[in-house]
Amino acid sequence: MSLYNSDILIEAGVDEVARGCLAGPVYAAAVIWPKELDDSIQHPKLKDSKKLSKKRREFLKDYIEETAIDFSVAFVDNEEIDKINILQASQLAMRKAIKNLNVEPESLLIDGNYFKPYVNEDGDIIQHECFVKGDDKFQSISAASILAKVYHDEYIEKLVKEEPELEEYGWLTNMCYGTKQHIETIQNKGLTKYHRKTFGICKEYI
Repeated sequence: MSLYNSDILIEAGVDEVARGCLAGPVYAAAVIWPKELDDSIQHPKLKDSKKLSKKRREFLKDYIEETAIDFSVAFVDNEEIDKINILQASQLAMRKAIKNLNVEPESLLIDGNYFKPYVNEDGDIIQHECFVKGDDKFQSISAASILAKVYHDEYIEKLVKEEPELEEYGWLTNMCYGTKQHIETIQNKGLTKYHRKTFGICKEYI
């Protein structure tokens, strides 16, 4: 895994999580990773968040926030997702994360295969490049993936703590993805206000 794509430009790695969930927000993060880190001290466990345990992700969250030059996390809630669709909501979450950075990047490394050109507040287009499985290729994207996942899961855990009845849907374990328990509870009890009503099985229970 590489520290950077360009050794000259200020780069931000960008990734999103929870795109496929049946409920809750989609989260995104942007991370500017230091180029001066020697390859010998790269963290060996920095990889795609889906390949890490919850405990490892939470440990790496602290490491990332301490090591990054700058980072930002943003989200778009389920109501907005239903209004503009999940593709546009994922793009919006990534753009919000980029905009909220204190250090403006000169180049964007995007996980995935699609991203609309980002225009900053001065009207300048910031160059970007998309990378399929980018979180396996660049530490900044991997770090963004981990931050977005941890912040998303912490939000879901807080929600269930405040509204314990939501755990009937299994959200503490499935994090709002469409598991058997989640789908069966929708069939038996219907939707919550947090469900994405334009998604799959949810459309049948509006």
